[in-house]
Amino acid sequence: MIYKQQQHVLLKFLLIFLFVSLVIVSCTPDHSGVSKMGLPKSTIENVVNTLVEKNGETARGNIEIGVNQVADRWNSSDGTSEEFKEFCLKYFTTDDKERKALFTRFQINQELYLGHLHQISRQFRWALDVDRGQVYPIDYLFAGLDPEAHVKADAFNSKIAFVALLNYPLESLETKNSAGKDWDRGKWAETRLAEEFMTRLPSELAQKKTETYTIADDYIANYNIYMNHLLDDTGSRLFPQGLKLISHWGLRDELKAQYANKDGFARQQMIQTVMQRIILQEIPQDVINSEKYDWNPVTNTVYEPGSTTTVSSESEPNTRYQHIRNIFQAERMIDPYHPHAPSLIDRRFNINRELSEKEVEKLLTSITSAPILKDIAMLIQERLGRPLEPFDIWYNGFKPRTKYSEESLDQKLGKLYPDVESFQKDIPYILRKIGFSPQKSEFLAQHIAVDPSRGAGHAMGAMMRDDRAHLRTRIPEGGMKYKGYNIAIHELGHNVEQVFSLNGIDYYSLNGVPNTAFTEAFAFVFQSRDMDILGISSDDQQAEDLRALNDMWATFEISGVALTDMYIWRWMYENPNADPEQIKQAMLEITKTVWNKYFAPLLGMNDQTLLAVYSHIVDGGMYTPDYPLGHIISFQIEEYLKNHSLATEMERMCKLGRLSPQIWMQQAVGEKISVSPMIHAAERAVKNLKQ
Repeated sequence: MIYKQQQHVLLKFLLIFLFVSLVIVSCTPDHSGVSKMGLPKSTIENVVNTLVEKNGETARGNIEIGVNQVADRWNSSDGTSEEFKEFCLKYFTTDDKERKALFTRFQINQELYLGHLHQISRQFRWALDVDRGQVYPIDYLFAGLDPEAHVKADAFNSKIAFVALLNYPLESLETKNSAGKDWDRGKWAETRLAEEFMTRLPSELAQKKTETYTIADDYIANYNIYMNHLLDDTGSRLFPQGLKLISHWGLRDELKAQYANKDGFARQQMIQTVMQRIILQEIPQDVINSEKYDWNPVTNTVYEPGSTTTVSSESEPNTRYQHIRNIFQAERMIDPYHPHAPSLIDRRFNINRELSEKEVEKLLTSITSAPILKDIAMLIQERLGRPLEPFDIWYNGFKPRTKYSEESLDQKLGKLYPDVESFQKDIPYILRKIGFSPQKSEFLAQHIAVDPSRGAGHAMGAMMRDDRAHLRTRIPEGGMKYKGYNIAIHELGHNVEQVFSLNGIDYYSLNGVPNTAFTEAFAFVFQSRDMDILGISSDDQQAEDLRALNDMWATFEISGVALTDMYIWRWMYENPNADPEQIKQAMLEITKTVWNKYFAPLLGMNDQTLLAVYSHIVDGGMYTPDYPLGHIISFQIEEYLKNHSLATEMERMCKLGRLSPQIWMQQAVGEKISVSPMIHAAERAVKNLKQ
C-alpha cells in the first residue's frame, strides 16, 4: 500500500514537471551574463530613484544591489523596460511583516518543490544505484533525465528567482568570511536563498550535464575485477572464488587488507599491476566486469578459463579518459553562464567549497611537504622489513585492527549482517555504541533507509524533512565483508550529518554543511570508530599515536591524488580541444610530476602513476580535493571531541548549517581550518613510538 502511494506521488509530480517543461520556454542570457534586453542605464537608474523615493534614502544601498541583480539576469522574453520597472516596484519591499512573509514562503515552498523533485530523481536512478534486479536500457534513459534541470529556468521564467534577487543581496566570499562572523542566522539564510538564483543556466545544458555525469558514474559503478580469474606467472590463483572488487575502492581496500597477511605481498603486487593496466588503458576489455576469461596482469595475457589457451582481447580504448573529456566538455558548455565563476575550477573552489584554489592548494602542499613524513616512511619500512613499494602509499599497518585478519573480521561481520535488512535493524545499536542516546539513535535510524548498492556504497541525503536519507552498501552472498562494513560506517556518518543538518535546521536554506569536505569529515569520524562499534579496539596512548600516524599518511596519499586532479583540470582548460589520448598522456605526466616532487623522496622510486587510479577523478569533476580537506577537518573535529561528547557536539555542529567554511569551523571547534593539529600529532606520535 505504501509503495502504491509513493508511486502515485511520483507520477503526480512527474506529470507536473513534464507539463511545466512543455509550457515554459527556456530563455538564455548571452555569454557575458548581461541581460539580452540590454536595459538602458537610464532605466535602471530611474527604477532605483523611484524605489528610493518610495522607501526612503536609507534603503538606497539595498535597492541598487537588488535592481542591478535583477537587471543582470533579465532577458528580452522577461519583458520590456517598462515591465522591468513595474516588476521592481511591485516586488521590492522594506516592510518587516511583508519581508518575513516573503522569506517564509520561500522556505516552505522550496523544501516542498526541491524535496519532491529529489525523490523523483532518486527513483529515476534507482535501477542503476540499487542492486535489486536486472538493468534495462530504459533505466539509463530515466537515470539521465534530471527532473531538477528545469527548476532554475522555471524559477526565472516565473520571476520567482527575480523576487529573491531583488530583495536579498548576493555576498562575496570575502564579505562572508569577514562580516559573516557577526551575521545572525536569518542573514545567513537570506544570503543562501539569494545564492540559489545566482546563475541563470538553460535547462537543456543542465540536463546535458546530468546525463554526462550519470553515464560516467555508471561506467565507474560497473568497473569490477573478478579476482579469482587473475593468474600469476605459475598459473596460480592468489584470490578466493567469488571475490569481485570494484575499481578503485575495492582493489585499494583489498591491497590494504593484505598488510595483515604474512603472504600478502604477492597479492599486493598483483593488485598494483591491475591498477597500472587500468590507468594506462592496457587492461583487456573482456576482463572488465566479466568472469568469462582468466587474465595474467603481468604479461597481460588472456586465457580460456582453466586452460593455457590464449584469447585475443582488445585493450580498453581510452574509455576512462573519454569520460573525463566528456565531463570537461559538459562543464565548458555552461562556463559562459557563470560570469562570476567562468570555469569549473572557479565554481568548485569559490562557490562549492568557498575556499579559494590557492588556499586549498596551500593546505594540501603543507601536508605533502611536511618533514615528519620522512620519519613516518622510515617507520613503515621498519615495520614491513623490506624496501618500500609504490603501493605503500596505502600502508594500513598503523591501525589497531591490523591485529585481526581480514578473514576473521569477514566471518564476524557475515554473521552480524547477512543482508541489508539486518544492517538496517542494527543502526540504532550502532549509534548507541558511538555514544548517541537510545532516543536519538531511534530518531536517526527512522530517518535512514539502507539499500543494496551496485557500487562500492554511497550516501544520499533527503531534501525535505519527511523524507529519509539513503545508505547504499554492498553486501555479497554470504554476508557483509569487512571492506563493505568499513565503507558502510563511513556512509552512516554522512547520513547522520544529513539528518541533523536537515531535520534539525532552523532555516531550510541553511540545510547541509558548508561543503562536501565537511560531510566527508563526519564520515571519517564515524569510519575511524568501526572497530569501536565491534568492541575490539584499544584506547591506550599507543593506539592514539598509531591513529595519528595513519591519519597523516592517509591524508598525504589522498592529497597527492587531489593535486593530480586539480592539475589535470588546469591542463584541460589550457588545452580545451585535447582528445582522450592526449588527456591520458597529460594525466600520466602530471601524476609522475606530483609523485616525483612529493612521494619519490620518501618511497625511493620515480615516475609512478598510481595516484591516477582514483575513480572520482573520472566521474567526479574535481571532487577528490574534498577528501583531504575532509581528513584535515575531521582531525580538527576529533581533537576537539577528545574533551567533548561526539553525540552532543556532532548534533550541535551539524545544526550550524551551511555557513561559510571558516566561519563554521570557528563556531564548531574554535579555530579556522588548519593542518597544524594533524602534523603536530604525527610528530608527537613518532616521538612516542621511538621511545
